[in-house]
Amino acid sequence: MGAASPGVKLPIVLHPDTTTSYGVKDRRNQPAGRKIEILKRKQTEDMANTSTETAGAVKEDFAALLEESLAATENFEGQVVKGKVIAIDNDIALVDVGLKSEGRIPLKEFSVQGGEPDIGVGDEVEVFVERMENHHGESVLSREKARREEAWTQLEQAFKDAKRVTGVIFGRVKGGFTVDLSGAVAFLPGSQVDIRPVRDVSPLMGTPQPFQILKMDRQRGNIVVSRRAVLEETRAEARTELVANLKEGQVLQGVVKNITDYGAFVDLGGIDGLLHVTDISWKRVNHPSDALQIGQTVDVQVIRFNPETQRISLGMKQLEADPWDGVVSKYPVRAKLKGRVTNITDYGAFVELEPGVEGLVHVSEMSWTKKNVHPGKIVSTSQEVEVMVLDVDPQRRRISLGLKQCLDNPWEAFAAMYPSGSEMEGEVKNITEFGLFVGLPGDIDGMVHMSDIAWGKPGEEAIAGFEKGNMVKFKVLDIDTEKERISLGIKQLTEDPFAGAAAEIKKGDTVTCTVKAVVDGGIEVTVNESLDGFIRKAELSRDRSEQRPDRFAVGEKVDAKVIAVDAKSRKLTLSIKARELDEDKRAMQQFGSSDSGASLGDILGAAFDKAKEKSGKDDEAAPAEAAEAPAEEDAAPAEAEAPAEEAEAPAEEAAPAEEAPAAEAEDAKPAKKPAAKKTAAKKPAAKKTAAKKPAAKKTTAKAKKDADA
Repeated sequence: MGAASPGVKLPIVLHPDTTTSYGVKDRRNQPAGRKIEILKRKQTEDMANTSTETAGAVKEDFAALLEESLAATENFEGQVVKGKVIAIDNDIALVDVGLKSEGRIPLKEFSVQGGEPDIGVGDEVEVFVERMENHHGESVLSREKARREEAWTQLEQAFKDAKRVTGVIFGRVKGGFTVDLSGAVAFLPGSQVDIRPVRDVSPLMGTPQPFQILKMDRQRGNIVVSRRAVLEETRAEARTELVANLKEGQVLQGVVKNITDYGAFVDLGGIDGLLHVTDISWKRVNHPSDALQIGQTVDVQVIRFNPETQRISLGMKQLEADPWDGVVSKYPVRAKLKGRVTNITDYGAFVELEPGVEGLVHVSEMSWTKKNVHPGKIVSTSQEVEVMVLDVDPQRRRISLGLKQCLDNPWEAFAAMYPSGSEMEGEVKNITEFGLFVGLPGDIDGMVHMSDIAWGKPGEEAIAGFEKGNMVKFKVLDIDTEKERISLGIKQLTEDPFAGAAAEIKKGDTVTCTVKAVVDGGIEVTVNESLDGFIRKAELSRDRSEQRPDRFAVGEKVDAKVIAVDAKSRKLTLSIKARELDEDKRAMQQFGSSDSGASLGDILGAAFDKAKEKSGKDDEAAPAEAAEAPAEEDAAPAEAEAPAEEAEAPAEEAAPAEEAPAAEAEDAKPAKKPAAKKTAAKKPAAKKTAAKKPAAKKTTAKAKKDADA
């Protein structure tokens, strides 16, 4: 305990037994030692009480000062304050903002997205106080939130004034990208990145870009920005200025903005133009990326400009000399050149004669023999070939080339070695519905038409006798080198049997036929077992009732008249009706006329009756007469001879009746009528008898001689 403080009164010491105002007994009557001890104790207690009161007053004064010093920092939480960097430890910055303890802030919060932190010891920075003290007793500070709060204030003003803001695209999220707007994170939709869809945004990331704020909500921390709106506005301004001075043929400088399969888009400074792949170079460019790169600066010429749609077509090759100038003189027709195959299609191959000048070798001009083969099986890309110029069209920029013209023509070589009429042997390569294709020397084919296979067979039947791979002998009939056709024949190796047989038969001859087939339209017959003929239904008989094909049987022999010889179809046209009419005419000429009033039946009936009467008298004469008849009379049925003999008697009676008086003639008439009826009743027999011309002539002639006698 120290000395008492000034102004503090000490208590009066009294007798121990005496009670004072302090409530202590007055101990005056106690011994002196005891009194001194009590006095010291009392003094000690009083001094202790006094010291306690003094210490309490001092403590109260320090708390008041502390509260006064911290009164200015009570509203720090949630505010942006200024602080001072007092130390940097690895990736942590120690910042003092005037609180009881310093705050620790990561260095990455002091850097712009994608950049290095720009801060040092002693720098003053603005930070956001999240908490004045955490469980470690440290202040919780944030530079990022401070920047965000500051940015929000600026962004709200920019959004209110519709001004552009600068940001950096630093991340990709679903549906778009994230943008750093000086600390505030905004969302950039994918449709708002550019005017046209952009496949690769990598060149835009990490670089400052202008943006337009479309929507923002501070409470929810939501900001939506657009780069497309800025580009459209800038584009419209630049487009207006550029379009006003744009002309066709003008040469401009631009930057390749985008590359597609059909060309490249070039930015001319606010407006884009299309550089088509065909206008990049005079030589063939398979893809624009082979000649251009994004970001490349190029000189282009305005080819076409549409002020209404504001579409611009650009060209690069127009700035170079046209290699097609003077192409007619450089590549005359029939000239042989060497070139490189640049492209192969289904219809041919393109051959480069010089840079920028290409010609087409059509698939039909590639090979003499390979007709239905893809061009890729004959030539290959980058192969050097020799070609011949077939045609040049400078207006359409087309050159027709030929590959096979530089090779020997196998058709001409075959014609020189095997002229028409040569006999050869070859393998059947293919069989079609119209003939056979036979392999020939020189890897070429010749055709045997179905009509040149066999003499006596139809084409379909003749083709059926051959198979692919058979070896056949043939004769060369015709060679057409221009059309590349060779006609062959198999049947020409033998003589035509129809020509030899038809030479003996002429139109109008009567021949004996054998029925080969009975059809609805007539009958098919053969003549001399080598010639085919046909008798139509209407030509089967003079009588309509007998014009029935079913009257005839296969193998039956009939006599018919040849009315046509068709060498092309190799057939005879025959007629039984024509033969019957001819026989009637000859009988009329020999035995009577129509003017006498007698019909052919009357004349023949009288002649047959008389012949029958005479044959009855002279039995030996009949066999002799029968022997003189031709072989055709012997083939006639025996039924035809009986009516003929019966007809001779009325014929003999008819002759004297004409010379008799009228009374005798009347008696003779009844005798004639039955004879006529009998003759008419047996018409088929009479026809068969009439078919035997030699016998009929001989019989009727003898009957007439007897009648005259």
